[in-house]
Amino acid sequence: MESNQFGLFATSTAQIHDAPAVGGAVQGVPSIEKITFHLLRMEDGEILDKKVFSNDFVNLTHNMGVFLYDDLLAIVSLRYQTIHILQIRDSGNLVDVRAIGEFCREDDELFLNSNAQHQVPENNVENHMHQGQPNMGNSFLSGIKQRLLSFIFQGIWNEETDDTLRIQRLRNKFYFHFQDYVDLIIWKVQFLDRHHLLIKFGSVDGGVSRNADHHPAFVAVYNMATTEIVSFYQNSADELYMLFEQFGDHFHVTSRNSMYMNFVSSHSNNIHALEQLRSIKDKASNSSQFVKKMLASLPFSCQSQSPSPYFDQSLFRFDDKVCSTC
Repeated sequence: MESNQFGLFATSTAQIHDAPAVGGAVQGVPSIEKITFHLLRMEDGEILDKKVFSNDFVNLTHNMGVFLYDDLLAIVSLRYQTIHILQIRDSGNLVDVRAIGEFCREDDELFLNSNAQHQVPENNVENHMHQGQPNMGNSFLSGIKQRLLSFIFQGIWNEETDDTLRIQRLRNKFYFHFQDYVDLIIWKVQFLDRHHLLIKFGSVDGGVSRNADHHPAFVAVYNMATTEIVSFYQNSADELYMLFEQFGDHFHVTSRNSMYMNFVSSHSNNIHALEQLRSIKDKASNSSQFVKKMLASLPFSCQSQSPSPYFDQSLFRFDDKVCSTC
């Protein structure tokens, strides 16, 4: 956090790669018996609070499954497809704010269970009473997945005004790929601000692979307040790349109190960096592959930038391997 009072550390046990998918877990995602996030007071190293995930999978490599923004912490449960939003209080407590995944609103679960109870046939009432709760089974897609499918459907619907053309477009662009959309899982997430998340979706294989860049992926902007998907792009979309090129600093979200981060140069705020990027793009043999490669880093990790005069491209010019003065 910006006050430098606290430090957040994570520990985990070993992965179990062939763990059975039980309790709504995604088939093919490994399991970790215990993942613990420790909140420490930096002054004396005392553990003030902790958050434990059992038989779950959070990708801790390079902070892939975790994002910290001011006092808000997002943790992605890859195994159970849930984004846990926590707040770090000044008192040194980790407080659950919301969980986004199976449900989006705080009362979604209560609403569904309540309606399921009212719809139970009379001859099944006794059976459900013994179970203690309605058996929802897998009859519903998760809340976040329903929001995503609704956004895709509505976008295709609005592309045409003629009903015949609408049906053709929906058949070719939505129903034909429907199962592909249903099979998408959340890979990674970052805050864009206190109300919006940038969520990366892809296949199960890509989510657990070390070479996820080679798998098709999509990114969506999700509004936590309205629980709506605001936008949705494939990771090779030219429109998304243009947003990234022109407004790249908005993806590198920083604390509202971090004034020194304003001095980090990028292709969005520095003409030299922009010229270098466009030069690389012009030299690329395959434009779509270049776009896909550039967008593969989205969403960014929260500690991916370091302010330094040596990274100021108004003073220095550098590439991946060589750094020399201008």
